[in-house]
Amino acid sequence: MKRFGQSLGVRPECVDEYRRYHAKIWPEIEDAIRTAGIRNYSIFLRGDQLFAYYEYVGPPDEYEARMQVLADAPRMREWWDVMEPMQVPDPNREPGTWWSDLEEVFHQD
Repeated sequence: MKRFGQSLGVRPECVDEYRRYHAKIWPEIEDAIRTAGIRNYSIFLRGDQLFAYYEYVGPPDEYEARMQVLADAPRMREWWDVMEPMQVPDPNREPGTWWSDLEEVFHQD
């Protein structure tokens, strides 16, 4: 199992709408996340900053392929087309990414 932390901005005027969409995500998106091997997925909000945490429980050598399957899942592009205008990615993020990956510096079970 590998843990991931990520950050992303959200436009202040979109916070309420972002909350509404995430109060009950679309079933196809929920299923695709689970099928990709993602568990314990949470998104936290503070002001206009989002922090996401998830655990990937699939085989390590399948992570990239599973994330591509997730990206190609039915309705995923539609979901992203709704979410992305509400979000503000970090201009210093890694090329080809939307959320900024965070380095894990401490963990305790």
